[in-house]
Amino acid sequence: MRVIISLLCFCLIGGAQAGSQAPSKSVFAPEEIISFAKEVERYAAEHQAYAFVIGRVGRPEKELPKGIHFTHTAVAVYSQITLDDGTTEFGYAIHNLYQRADDPGRSDIIVDYPVDFFWGAQTLKAGIVIPSPAVQQQLINLISEQKHLRLHNPRYSVVANPFNSQRQNCTEFTLDILQAAIYHTADTQRIKANNAAYFSPQKVSINPIKLAVGSMVSDGITTSDHKGRVQTATFTTIARFLAQFNLAEHSVVLYADGHTQAI
Repeated sequence: MRVIISLLCFCLIGGAQAGSQAPSKSVFAPEEIISFAKEVERYAAEHQAYAFVIGRVGRPEKELPKGIHFTHTAVAVYSQITLDDGTTEFGYAIHNLYQRADDPGRSDIIVDYPVDFFWGAQTLKAGIVIPSPAVQQQLINLISEQKHLRLHNPRYSVVANPFNSQRQNCTEFTLDILQAAIYHTADTQRIKANNAAYFSPQKVSINPIKLAVGSMVSDGITTSDHKGRVQTATFTTIARFLAQFNLAEHSVVLYADGHTQAI
């Protein structure tokens, strides 16, 4: 039954490596993943991105519901990183909300790095949204002061409603961080009000019978936070939101061969 339900949702609800869980297995050879992760970092650096929104595809693309192009979204910040040997270097740290593998109704905030981020990718392509310099700086300030942690709601749902605080998924968390940066606030009520006023979510069609079955086998599947049509945040809807209000430098899909496609 979990396999059936997972085809309807944009984040993983069971098993390893995908959607919005921390990757544990790789589909591609390690050298391919490392090369692609470096390509993503180079692209971001060449475009002077100190903070950007990043997306990955953690399920086979043919299984993704209509309108869903990425399964996991996070914020990457150029940072000083301490290596295992104690030395430091600069690179991109990725701030994720990951669904727990052993407790799918809960989530944690975990920092990883591009190779880790793409380890469980089913397709070597990355969504990249580079915000305006002002928004980037506010993201850096927010995260460096750890104020973004106040926005985390550990009650997880794969189709969380971005207009209230009952549940949260990876993309809603990213949207909330962006709103906090844009409006210089960590007030959750204000952030949700701004989501409702300015953000257009993705409508998700879910068969109610399959949804009922899914809710019985996973705490990570519920629409209790919705009234009427199920709508949720996605990487693409975040890109459109930032573009609509002139808050993005540009948004692209970056492929393993180095070519890009505008979003």
